[in-house]
Amino acid sequence: MADDERTSAAVLERLRGGDQAALGELFAEHRDRLRRMVELRIDHRLKGRVAPSDVLQEAYIDALKRVPHYFAKPDQSFFGWLRLVVGQRLADVHREHLGAAKRDAGREVGLAPAADSGCLAGFLAGHLTSPSGAAQRAEAVLGVERALDQLDPTDREILALRHFEELSNGETAEALGIQPAAASKRYVRALARLKQLIEGEP
Repeated sequence: MADDERTSAAVLERLRGGDQAALGELFAEHRDRLRRMVELRIDHRLKGRVAPSDVLQEAYIDALKRVPHYFAKPDQSFFGWLRLVVGQRLADVHREHLGAAKRDAGREVGLAPAADSGCLAGFLAGHLTSPSGAAQRAEAVLGVERALDQLDPTDREILALRHFEELSNGETAEALGIQPAAASKRYVRALARLKQLIEGEP
């Protein structure tokens, strides 16, 4: 077992024993990844009104209350559990600020709000042009966004998880509730489909 794995296991044991400071250490370890998740999934209408740090602070309080739920499911990774708690908090924030607007049930791929195509397109196209080529970059972003909108929601989600949230294949599989081999195949297929769609853009 690597030193960092031993350290994490020791911190988890402290958490199991009721040490709340242990949760703070573990949350801090994953904060950057969780922040990327919130930034990708927060509705554009809430940007400027709700800060990702506020969502994470509320999610931390939620996690404190739900620690026993994590230990009740020993097969779940701690990061996967934390990501689920943050997703639930983000869904609550959307309901609180935007109301319970109807969503297409066929487009649901997880508990957290779906990745925003515009945000994901901006991230994927971010290095395509120099700062002086703002108009070209804007056009590229729109092209990538149109291509992303044509993808199956699960394929778009896999790209968001792997490229924006920087989850491993195993973590992506856990987030989607599928086997790692299936997640890997779906990822390769989604990349190929996105490439095909982008190449078809004018």
